[in-house]
Amino acid sequence: MSEPRIVPASDMPMAAKVLAFATMSVGFFIALLDIQIVSASLTDIGGGLSAGSDETAWVQTSYLIAEIVVIPLSGWLSRVMSTRWLFCLSATGFTLTSLLCGWAWDIQSMIVFRALQGFLGGSMIPTVFTTAFYYFSNHQRVIAAATIGAISSLAPTLGPTVGGWITDNYSWHWLFFVNLMPGVFVAVMVPILVRVDRPNFSLLRGADYLGMALMAVFLGCLEYTLEEGPRWDWFGDDTIRTTAWLSGIAGVGFIWRSLVHPQPIVDLRALKSRNFALGCFFSFVTGIGIFATIYLTPLFLGRVRGFSALEIGWAVFSTGIFQVCAIPVYTFLARRVDLRWLMMFGLACFTFSLWNFTPITHDWGWRELLLPQALRGFSQQFAVAPVVTLTLGGLAPDRLRLASGLFNLMRNLGGAIGIAVCGTILNDRTNLHVLRLAEHLNATNAAMTDMLTRVAAQATAITGDAAAGHAIALRRLWALVMREAQTQTFSDAFLTIAACFVVATLMVPLLRKVVPQAAPPADAH
Repeated sequence: MSEPRIVPASDMPMAAKVLAFATMSVGFFIALLDIQIVSASLTDIGGGLSAGSDETAWVQTSYLIAEIVVIPLSGWLSRVMSTRWLFCLSATGFTLTSLLCGWAWDIQSMIVFRALQGFLGGSMIPTVFTTAFYYFSNHQRVIAAATIGAISSLAPTLGPTVGGWITDNYSWHWLFFVNLMPGVFVAVMVPILVRVDRPNFSLLRGADYLGMALMAVFLGCLEYTLEEGPRWDWFGDDTIRTTAWLSGIAGVGFIWRSLVHPQPIVDLRALKSRNFALGCFFSFVTGIGIFATIYLTPLFLGRVRGFSALEIGWAVFSTGIFQVCAIPVYTFLARRVDLRWLMMFGLACFTFSLWNFTPITHDWGWRELLLPQALRGFSQQFAVAPVVTLTLGGLAPDRLRLASGLFNLMRNLGGAIGIAVCGTILNDRTNLHVLRLAEHLNATNAAMTDMLTRVAAQATAITGDAAAGHAIALRRLWALVMREAQTQTFSDAFLTIAACFVVATLMVPLLRKVVPQAAPPADAH
């Protein structure tokens, strides 16, 4: 069957372009949503599959490793298969593996299916970026970029809320079954609606397969090291040390191959463009902010407050509401104000929102989290959306595909590194805060002695054993110390992320202004 005629974007009705872009955005949304949809429900999944917490963590880690490997490959794959058929195959694979995840019979099968889900669905993420720049021109690109920016930060933010609600009202299996209808819709409609290029199977000859292998080892081992490092004391563990060395060696080899091969998988030469290099940096930092805060907030509510999956979901829901409210405000201003200053405003507000997390105490719930999360949600739209236009808008159409994979990779890589650093902070700083609090726990501390006496008396009255009552009082004291130490550690983690955003905010003036361009002709895609 021959490929249909490619209609130039300038000859297409606006309704047709919007419908095609919206359909692809559905796939983009569900692929990003599934990164975090399990985060508030890992305990339920582990219980259902009789798995421990270490094994259950791989339900999320395996998806991230597979997705981070395929994202930079997507530009080359779309040139080989065409955008429409790559997106169709990606949506079909994502839907089928979602079904398999819901049917998983043990933790090992779940981990395998989640890895396949991330690998097969990951191509939907960067492909949306290049297609939006093909379809839209001038200020229409600003609106498309605002939509992409909103989805790319809103979907992971809503993940814990949606996942918590589904798990509480149905079961964890429906975290995956919920993908079936939108997945089928996207897989059927994209081949009908999206006709922007033709496959070029001649690219299979002479492709940089060694570069692909090096990239897979580099990113896969790097993601494993970042995810598992905090849990296993980093280089004190033989496996972590081995994967770190493999990642480093493969990374050097991949960079070398990308610079010398005539058909590189990722266009590293695009980093010569100041805006693209800075844009990748900003994508990296916003990835840290979005994914690390999504990681920290549910973890705090679960560990310190003891919230259920649904309670965690509702507590973080305000972020998504305020980001949605920011979309029309950003769209209005983006037509009238230099995008660089809008992004600087967004990064500064994001910094301020993180600063408002630092006074966190053990009794914080949704009310106390409302203001900092509202600020974060509103600022995400201004921090993320301009980066898309400023970074990709200045690239020639023939370089856009390969470069967009690198741009998207940096956001996910930033999230992985941000989560790893926060995990290390939570492990190391908790011990430090316990020691500092213990310095004040002595006979001169009247509040402590009164509490121990009261609890010991109550426990002795119940058990009839003074020694047992005293032991219960000491355990209560230890629990209080650990709770306060953990709370202070979460404050440290939020402060560290805020410092990253201070640096990013100060670097915005280095960007050059990008004037929205006309859409490329059909053969340029």
